[in-house]
Amino acid sequence: MRILVVGAGATGGYFGGRLLQAGQDVTFLVRERRAALLAQHGLRIRSALGDADIAAPPTVTAATLREPFDLVLLSCKAWDLPQAIEDVAPAVGERSAVLPVLNGMRQLDLLDARFGAARVLGGQCAIAATLDADGTVRHLNRMHNLGFGERDGSDSERVQRIAQALAGANFDARASRHALQDMWDKWVFLASLAGITCLLRAPVGDIVAAPGGREAALALLDDCRRVAAACGHAPGPKVLQRAQDMLTEAGSMLSASMLRDLEHGGRVEADHVLGDLLARGTAHGVETPLLRLAYAHLKAYEARRARG
Repeated sequence: MRILVVGAGATGGYFGGRLLQAGQDVTFLVRERRAALLAQHGLRIRSALGDADIAAPPTVTAATLREPFDLVLLSCKAWDLPQAIEDVAPAVGERSAVLPVLNGMRQLDLLDARFGAARVLGGQCAIAATLDADGTVRHLNRMHNLGFGERDGSDSERVQRIAQALAGANFDARASRHALQDMWDKWVFLASLAGITCLLRAPVGDIVAAPGGREAALALLDDCRRVAAACGHAPGPKVLQRAQDMLTEAGSMLSASMLRDLEHGGRVEADHVLGDLLARGTAHGVETPLLRLAYAHLKAYEARRARG
């Protein structure tokens, strides 16, 4: 199976690198500068679950991409998605499958419009990773999960082939019969985690130790849960309990990567993670006061950042 990984940052570099390490046919679609760095220094992964050093991984740029791939793994940031869609278009043929692992759900609407829903799988990943200044992919914990599946819940031949290709790599790959619900479950938790940790500028343990912090975290989770329920994708009891436990764990240093981006003055996925969820809730008449406040906080940050 020929696999194109769009981007060789923290997420794409990690999963694509692990696949290359396992002997899979992987090419990275990257910008010219990243291609030059990979050619010179290779792809380096540093992880408690095993390092990887891959010399000169195969790369292609938008200017040189000419032929279709069997699987297109889309791992860019939300703000890069419109350009990534145009860049990757030559790689999406009649038999290609597109697997997006972005947060939220908006990417499905954009990808469906460009390539047709039949080519676009449901997908999500769970990993904490960052890209060092020298281009090294640094895995920050022991979680490295990638889930995927047909959005209609079927167990298709192409999903079976993808599962077989991913099975030998050093990460947890899982084909799912409920890929859309998996995406919603992650979205509800991520929006809650990003919203509360960015709003209060602290990890979970510090938030729940503060007066009213635990209640605020659970109220935001309930806002997100009610939006998902109104959209027909309410989290199940076990999923919800796990989210509650993680958002209220005493002493936990858990925070969203969005908080790290915010603290470093970087771009944040406010619209894609919180704004889109808020808009869907509003469309269904769901009142979400904590979600609205968290989103307003991030938009105010974006406005201040834009002014320099």
